[in-house]
Amino acid sequence: MDNKYYASIPDKAIYTSFMETCQQVADMDVYKLHQAEQSYGDSWKKRGGIGAFMMLARKWDRLEKQVSEQGWDIFAACTKDQRDEGVIDDIRDLRRYLTLVEAELVSKQK
Repeated sequence: MDNKYYASIPDKAIYTSFMETCQQVADMDVYKLHQAEQSYGDSWKKRGGIGAFMMLARKWDRLEKQVSEQGWDIFAACTKDQRDEGVIDDIRDLRRYLTLVEAELVSKQK
């Protein structure tokens, strides 16, 4: 893995308002991962790479089922299911789990 990818982050002043929203999402993910780490530690990787992949697969399976019921329209699925633990929660969990996997790979290269 090439750590040069992470070496220079561009000036955030050039971000569009949508990219600023993306930054808010990323910042909240880091905060939520920090909270989870305080409670669960690194249990997400307890069973190694296969376990980590299966964790991702389970989240994807849940998301796939919910979205398929809306004709594969993820925006419609999110609009229909407004629960805090609904489709958006699975999207957030999957994105955060993917972040954990990538961060694990990056940290091993340091």
